[in-house]
Amino acid sequence: MPRISRLNRSEVNPELRGIYDRYLQQRGNVPYFFRTVAHRPQIFETMIAHMEAVLSTGTLPARLKELVVVRTSQLNCTAYCLASHTAISLKLGWTPEHLEALKDSQTSSLFSEAEKEAIHLAESMTLRSLEYSDEEMIRLRRFYSEGEIVELMAAIGLFNYFNRFNNLLNMEPTQPATAEELAEAGVHPITA
Repeated sequence: MPRISRLNRSEVNPELRGIYDRYLQQRGNVPYFFRTVAHRPQIFETMIAHMEAVLSTGTLPARLKELVVVRTSQLNCTAYCLASHTAISLKLGWTPEHLEALKDSQTSSLFSEAEKEAIHLAESMTLRSLEYSDEEMIRLRRFYSEGEIVELMAAIGLFNYFNRFNNLLNMEPTQPATAEELAEAGVHPITA
């Protein structure tokens, strides 16, 4: 039983239905987190816009942003975000071995030096943000522009927020939408 109810498509206003429909078409579900936040339409709409800007704009590849999202979610022990963003990371070309190696990334041969610095940033922002040194920033800037560092920090910060929200709610991973939900959104599943 969820700690806060999750709104179905039929329970939200028409503006939010468009967001639900988009996620049903793209992912085959509307994440439970989104359905929960939909209790406050303005927060939901701006949260989605912010998340999409963080993950889909800028010059860094989505693949790298998803890697730091997974590491952040590992550190925060957030099964909900890990389930979703592990699947996305695998689709973007990371392997299960990469994702497991995140825990010892600094000694792993699976990551480039630039990737190791991005992972280190995720670890530092999540666990010890006040202790991040000037020397660490200098190392990071060897690989990333100031704008790219902002992109990395935005992805890490956003998922620290999402992780804590979902952890507090004991949110379980989202299940695929029902055939009825898909049909309501005009999505027709491919049948074998």
